[in-house]
Amino acid sequence: MRRICEGEAAGLDSFKGFLKRIVESLNASGLDYMFTGALAVSYYGRARTTVDVDVIVAAVGRGWRERLISALQKAGLIVEEKKLGDALKSSYFIATFKDSKSPLTLDVILSKEKLAKRHGKILGLQTYYQTPEDLVLAKLRMIRATVPRERAIKDVEDVKAILKFTRVNLAVVKRKAVKEGTLEILEGIMTQEG
Repeated sequence: MRRICEGEAAGLDSFKGFLKRIVESLNASGLDYMFTGALAVSYYGRARTTVDVDVIVAAVGRGWRERLISALQKAGLIVEEKKLGDALKSSYFIATFKDSKSPLTLDVILSKEKLAKRHGKILGLQTYYQTPEDLVLAKLRMIRATVPRERAIKDVEDVKAILKFTRVNLAVVKRKAVKEGTLEILEGIMTQEG
C-alpha cells in the first residue's frame, strides 16, 4: 500500500511542478492567456482529475508566436513549431505539446480574439481562468457534439457543479445558448439540479 501512495504523491508532485512551470512561463511571457477545461472546472465547481492542461492563448498582435514558443520551451515542453501552424490551419485551433519531464501534455487553444477572463490563483500563483459563463457555454457545446449523449456525463456534471458553486450570470448564458442552439441542454441540466 505504501508504494501506491508514494506513487500517487509523486504523480501529484509531478502535476504540480508541470502546472507551476506553465503558469510562471506564461505570466513572464506577457501573453494573453487563460486556463479552461478541467482546471477551470476545478476552480469554479468541483475537483477534477486530468492528464492534460488546457490553456487558451490569444494569437493576436506582434510576436505572439515567438513569445508562446519561448514560454513553452521555458516551461519544459517539447515544442514542434509546425504544430502551431497546423493548428491555425485547422478548424479546431488546438496544438498539443508534451512535457519533457513527465507524461503530461498541454493543449494550447489559439484564439483570434482578446480573451474574456477572470483573475484567479493556482498553487499560490496569480493566473487567469475562462469566465464561468464561457466555460458553461463551452461545456454545453461539448455535450451537444458528444454522441452518444451518455458519454457527456462528465460535462453535464461539470456544468451542474459550476452552476452550484459559482455565481454565473445566467441571463448572459441563456442568451448565448439560444444563439448556439444549446438552451434546451442547459434547461435540462438546470431541471436535474432543481
